[in-house]
Amino acid sequence: MPRPHYVAAIDQGTTSSRCIVFDEAGHIISVAQREHRQIFPKPGWVEHDAAEIWQAVQGVLAEAIGGVEDGRIAALGITNQRETTVLWDRATGRPVCPAIVWQDTRTDTLTRALAEHEGLFKEKAGLPLATYFSGPKIRWLLDEHPGLRERAERGEVLFGTMDSWLLWNLTGRHITDVTNASRTMLMNIHTLAWDDELLAALGVPRAMLPEIRPSAEVYGHTPQGVPVASALGDQQAALFGQTCFAPGETKSTYGSGSFLLMNTGHQPVVSKHGLLTTVGYQIGEGPATYALEGAIAVTGSLVQWLRDNLGLISSAAEIETLAKTVDDNGGCYFVPAFSGLFAPHWRSDARGVIAGLTGFVNKGHIARAVLEATAWQTREVVDAMNADSGLDLTTLRADGGMTADNLLMQTLADVLAVPVIRPMVAETTALGAAYAAGLATGYWPDVDSLRANWHKAAEWRPAIDETAREREYRNWKKAVARTLDWVE
Repeated sequence: MPRPHYVAAIDQGTTSSRCIVFDEAGHIISVAQREHRQIFPKPGWVEHDAAEIWQAVQGVLAEAIGGVEDGRIAALGITNQRETTVLWDRATGRPVCPAIVWQDTRTDTLTRALAEHEGLFKEKAGLPLATYFSGPKIRWLLDEHPGLRERAERGEVLFGTMDSWLLWNLTGRHITDVTNASRTMLMNIHTLAWDDELLAALGVPRAMLPEIRPSAEVYGHTPQGVPVASALGDQQAALFGQTCFAPGETKSTYGSGSFLLMNTGHQPVVSKHGLLTTVGYQIGEGPATYALEGAIAVTGSLVQWLRDNLGLISSAAEIETLAKTVDDNGGCYFVPAFSGLFAPHWRSDARGVIAGLTGFVNKGHIARAVLEATAWQTREVVDAMNADSGLDLTTLRADGGMTADNLLMQTLADVLAVPVIRPMVAETTALGAAYAAGLATGYWPDVDSLRANWHKAAEWRPAIDETAREREYRNWKKAVARTLDWVE
């Protein structure tokens, strides 16, 4: 029988699900993608239908590997939107309520009520108290749906992030990996196990939780016999796909939100500047690699908002063309605090503002301010990361859909005052899941073989002077100050 030629990855994202097939050099062989609905029942609430997502995943999986001969797929990896919370019935396998998406802010009152435990969560989970994480979402669902808590305590209702939901449907096992578990506020980041003190503080029954496994190992097989051999939260998968295997190596992924991760080695670094301590990855039974993370809630989704809610552009790609009709932002700054501000502020009371408007400002200036919002939010996180790690960022490896926007990439280089590099394969999230699955099955021998696959496609260097950079940054910070204390 011929040696399997390819590795496939499911990338279950916030707005769509994809399946990508890669060859040994990390090149894309085939891609299939399907969007799913974004459900907004109330202001600040965001839901998904987990059954609809599973249907979409089955569709893209069949489509992407449909043209590949049987037995030619060596392994299947999974990467997923993190923190999004699914509860399902163990007996029927059906969701018992809509999935609460990571951006959702309905747990705001609940997280404020947990303030006395803030130190505990920071120390044991490496996370601030925020609406972002899965733990408060589980608690909210158990509190709001009569009878659900009792069923969960009996183990009849199961919890999982999207990786668990897909692994359950693909292999029949109720498991998650260390990276996704580290986003729940329920796992002790030092022991890599569910923690009784954290469970008690959040009021979540242990019986509903999945088993925590490494990010790269064979978990089971699909009905077609393909080994399912990795699971990584999307940002950790991008860190892996960018081959950031050494401490200090940093990547930023620009999707619906944006996420900077810096590899900090085998020791967790507790942030003093508003970043998250998270698990980067764990290969088999080896030690876990940790990361510092700066999470920005709204970047690419701001471009979508400009398209769908305001109709200023008819496709996301048009933002660059519109922004290029003007030379600068015309004094206008856009802080997209649609669901509060994430790193480094962690202010759920903030709401979006457009500041500095005058009669001179036109839609071109607003388009430019939208792109600059991504760059300035990145700068805030990089400043925090440099302070926490004691390392200065020297280059930024950027990936994700927004990196196709050359004006944004140049703006990032200008704002950060370091070179910004885009790799040949911009789909590093799916690539990271494929790499981890390939390592687990021996398709790739070691991480050095993965490093050899990494190639630079483009590089942008800073092109503005320090005075202009710092003046604009001061203005941005003034705009951020205007977003605070909006929700009482």
